[in-house]
Amino acid sequence: MKDKSEKKEIGLAVIGCGTIGRIRAILARNYPAVGWLGLCDIKEDLTKKLAADTKADFYTTDYRELLKRSEINATIIATDENYHVGPTLAAVERGHDLFIEKPLATDAKESLKVFNAIKQSGVDAVVGYTNRFRRRFLAVKEKIRTGQIGEVTSAVTRAFMNRMGPIATVRRTDERKHLTPMVVSGTHSLDMSLWLMGGKRPVEVYARAIDKVLGQWGTKDATFGLFTMEDGSIWSMNINWALPTVWPAPVYTLEIGIVGTKGVITIDDTHRDLVIASELPQWSGYKPEGYEPDFVRHVEFLTSYPPGDIAFGQLWGPMREESNAWFARIHMGLETPHATAEDGHRNLILTMAMDLSAARGKALKLPIDLDEFYR
Repeated sequence: MKDKSEKKEIGLAVIGCGTIGRIRAILARNYPAVGWLGLCDIKEDLTKKLAADTKADFYTTDYRELLKRSEINATIIATDENYHVGPTLAAVERGHDLFIEKPLATDAKESLKVFNAIKQSGVDAVVGYTNRFRRRFLAVKEKIRTGQIGEVTSAVTRAFMNRMGPIATVRRTDERKHLTPMVVSGTHSLDMSLWLMGGKRPVEVYARAIDKVLGQWGTKDATFGLFTMEDGSIWSMNINWALPTVWPAPVYTLEIGIVGTKGVITIDDTHRDLVIASELPQWSGYKPEGYEPDFVRHVEFLTSYPPGDIAFGQLWGPMREESNAWFARIHMGLETPHATAEDGHRNLILTMAMDLSAARGKALKLPIDLDEFYR
């Protein structure tokens, strides 16, 4: 990190003006240290609307044109998952500080290429794992980091998702091979669990998957896996993102249990403590263009939308914390709990290894030769 006494004004490019790019661009415009804002999306109407809403200094449909601007020293990559590589590498070449929505890529070797480019260039790059900025997980991290439950020996992670999210994700592209429960969404609970466990290194994974519901969309319903760590500890990691539209959580529910030699921590992040039941339709999660759910929902577990919640016309919650912390990281050189590019590459490879183990029906040794993903 740079000298904290040298404060740097931020010239920011946001590439991808969809749901998440819009959130981060609006937060950027409200951050005092962002002195210049440029936007890009291949859909001109999205870009133009966001440019008007944020009073952006420049907008275009060509990320190359945007990244050539001399005003820019930081870039957010918020395109669809399959299209991160090109703009990320272009921003690395310009020496920009980087915020990359997960994953670095949806292809193993392209992810390694991106990670190596970031590492060799020396640019400061972080990856979007928003849960790291939620109060409850920061509190748990501090307890484990300071030894309050001793050495971690085992962990269990279970994530449930409403199928509205995955359908909205995969319907935007025909390139669905790696748009699986683990790669797209399980990666969040995988990152959180590994972060809480303190960097334990997996040496084997055994997984199973099923596709009874979402097979028609070219993806899986659920993936269940068991990791063995280098120190002998074990970790069960499961996700099902095919829960019916009427499931009350609009997006994500998560349960984690971590057992150590001197204690245990359990996390109930299922949002069942805040419920609305109304005669009016309820939909607090993602609202992708052109997608209408197949059932009307009248009951919701509130606060399950990962970025946060809209109140008084503004987003409040972890994505606000995460974005503002990144701006402070650039502007003042503050240390932050963001996931690194190395974390991002590791997470992709582990989620893909779970999918490969499930496809082959056998355990895989880790680290895995990336050529295995192409055989």
